[in-house]
Formats: sequence, C-alpha cells, structure tokens
Amino acid sequence: QVQLVESGGGLVQTGGSLRLSCAASGRAFSSAAMGWFRQAPGKERVFVASISASGGSRYYTDSVKGRFTMSRDNAKNTVYLQMNSLKPEDTAVYYCAADTGRGWYPSTVKADYNYWGQGTQVTVSS
Repeated sequence: QVQLVESGGGLVQTGGSLRLSCAASGRAFSSAAMGWFRQAPGKERVFVASISASGGSRYYTDSVKGRFTMSRDNAKNTVYLQMNSLKPEDTAVYYCAADTGRGWYPSTVKADYNYWGQGTQVTVSS
C-alpha cells in the first residue's frame, strides 16, 4: 500500500514558479510509476506529467511542456513537480498518484493509477 501527501502549493503571480512535492510511504514507491494530475473548478481531473519507477521515462501534457519538470528521488520516497512560467490557466488542485502495477510505464491515463494524494491548491493570479 502507498500513502501520498502533496505539499508546496500556494498563490503565485503569472510568470512565477512553484515546486510541488509528493511524499510517499510504503515500500512499493520505488517500483511504482508516478503521476501528477490537476483539477480546475468545474472540470474533470486531467493528466499533467508522469515518470517511470527508474525516472528514465517521463511524459507531459502539451500545455506544460517546456515549463514543468517532473522528477523523483527514490531514496527520499518523494516526487517533485517544478513549475515555471506559471499561467492563470494552471490554476487547479494538483494531485499526486501512484501506479503500482506497471512501474516501467509512466501512464497518462487516470484510471491506471491506484493510489492518490489529497491534493494541493495552486492559484496563479493574472
């Protein structure tokens, strides 16, 4: 079993940066693919970024490519999402998720992830 706790959200101006962290408990973390998803008010939760268990493969949704970077530190059981050049449309609750079934493949599909954190709010003001 994996428990996930996100942190690092907050209020930032357009063009600013934030670094989200997701701390995981449980031995399954190092063999799990990890993902970040976000949910804006009134919208469904959507994929943002994912990383394989080894960190060797990463995927990003097109709207964040070149601005966001996902990484992981398996020694610290933590994944990160560095967000630069933030825009108002990045405003959402950001969720960390773990896919313990296929660590080698960083899925972009929400249904593939079997553990979720509680989310952290990111607000970008214009």
